[in-house]
Amino acid sequence: MIVKKLSLVVSAFFSLAVCAQETAKADIELKPEVKLSYLDSIKSTFKKNDLAAKVDSLWMNELVSLDIYDDLTKDIQTINKDVTVDEELPTELLKQRLAAMNQKSPFEIEYNQGLENIIKSFLKNRKKSFSRLMALSEYYFPIFEDAFAKQNVPLEIKYLAVVESALNPKAVSKMGATGLWQFMYGTGKQYALKIDSYIDERSDPLKATAAASEYMTKMFNIFGDWELVLASYNSGPGNVTKAIRRSGGKTKYWDIRNYLPKETQGYVPAFLATMYLFEYHKEHGINPERAVVKNFETDTVAVKNQMSFKQLADLLDMPQSQIQLLNPSYKMGVVPFYQGEQHFIRLPKDKVATFVSNEEQIYAYVKYDKDFRATSSRLAVKYAPKAKPAAVKPAPVDNGDFEFYKVRKGDNLGAIAAKYDVNISDIKKWNNLKTNAVAIGRSLKIKAEEEAPVKAVPAVVDKEQAIASAENKEKTAVDMDYVVVAGDNLGSIAKKFGTTIAELKELNNLTSNNIGLGKTLIISKAAIVIEEPTSTAIASNSVDSFKKKAPSKNVSEDYYVKKGDSLYSISKKYPGVTISDIKKWNGIKDEDIKPGMKLKING
Repeated sequence: MIVKKLSLVVSAFFSLAVCAQETAKADIELKPEVKLSYLDSIKSTFKKNDLAAKVDSLWMNELVSLDIYDDLTKDIQTINKDVTVDEELPTELLKQRLAAMNQKSPFEIEYNQGLENIIKSFLKNRKKSFSRLMALSEYYFPIFEDAFAKQNVPLEIKYLAVVESALNPKAVSKMGATGLWQFMYGTGKQYALKIDSYIDERSDPLKATAAASEYMTKMFNIFGDWELVLASYNSGPGNVTKAIRRSGGKTKYWDIRNYLPKETQGYVPAFLATMYLFEYHKEHGINPERAVVKNFETDTVAVKNQMSFKQLADLLDMPQSQIQLLNPSYKMGVVPFYQGEQHFIRLPKDKVATFVSNEEQIYAYVKYDKDFRATSSRLAVKYAPKAKPAAVKPAPVDNGDFEFYKVRKGDNLGAIAAKYDVNISDIKKWNNLKTNAVAIGRSLKIKAEEEAPVKAVPAVVDKEQAIASAENKEKTAVDMDYVVVAGDNLGSIAKKFGTTIAELKELNNLTSNNIGLGKTLIISKAAIVIEEPTSTAIASNSVDSFKKKAPSKNVSEDYYVKKGDSLYSISKKYPGVTISDIKKWNGIKDEDIKPGMKLKING
């Protein structure tokens, strides 16, 4: 009896084990195959350095915001140093602190009522701005101090960049002064800063700081007074010389201040007020808002071929805004290649490690991407349908390519631009914004790709005509699907396939921009797909999401009606198909069709 029970237990155990194995096998079989794009297949071969420190994305979002520059510049230009400001700071205590600063500085830091008013004004109205500026300074100040130490320039002049540009390397004044140190075009050229269509070294923190250091040294040799050096930096040495003459030959800033241009009269006090707030920020409850990444946690790598920030961002899994922040001198989001010159890209150290370890694959992808776009453009031009010239009409302000974002508390243009992977200047242009300030509750128009790449295939291309391509590339008419992978969003997918967010949402009946990982999206109908080049080792191992499918003559196909379609134009897309066929297959009595309507096409 015991043996019989034991047999039953053993038998039941083995049955459960077999059942579990079959269930596991079924689960494995039911898992959908995830298609990899060419880009993802290359990235899967990358060697990665997981021990390297990561950059805090919240801090990066803070860095790409430009709104402090507008606010601080307006304050410095309009602040009235003669109006008393009601803010808790005893005058005697301020005098003591200024005297302590004066002892360890080559600047003559003396108390006066105008300086007290500016300090109190900053404390009352700009505490949050200075908190953010201190986070920025953790990155930029080491660069400034290194350059100034080489030229024996007072390190305190680093605070001048706060007054000049609010530590924004892309800042541009109304007069065209550019960069952290606000060089005009002529001055930039005078100090050997390269300025062309691709590069503006006035925005390069290292080179622009070296130029500013050289300027300061020359001006000190002329005036022998650092306050007058600052005044000449703001208004030019000519205005300082005139002020000296008008004052009767006096050579101290505070003695000639009233003879200087109005803006320069508040310029040096604003510099000293900034120095005070940085020195005594803890006493006033001002601390950096974000975790910071210091300069030594980034490094540069030489780039051997032209590549775009978009390509780098895709390959290295980092936002374009972060690359723009670290490389502000590249004007068009492209690292150019000039024969006989070297260009460098600055990246977080973990990304530098990834780049250097995988250079061959990276340059292979860049070449592939360039060739693919060139071929797509040629085919689009060659097979574009001929149409009668139409009268040029102004583009509508709002169309299907735009979506709307409602500004919430804590938002700024930098964070919103990073969210949609677009530039701040684009958001300002789409919404006619003059400044970087945005009101809470305002709806902003966002366009994920302002100028979408030319589609590989126009929707109206005839199948037989496409097969006769002069490029001898193999093409096939297919329904194009794409499986969503990690890091995707509708904007990046639309850009990858040369379509728009609106078209993707229409084709897939999406009511929002949220897409789940692993979801299969319809990209287009009856599109032409170009076979990938296999000249590189990586290409042969890739499984592209838009791999060709063999055509079948006796299989029904769905077609989604687009704006401007008619039954006649649709029938022309399918050889041998007539209007009456489409009406019969879809039970249509008249020729009234609407965009988004699904039509069945047989044969």
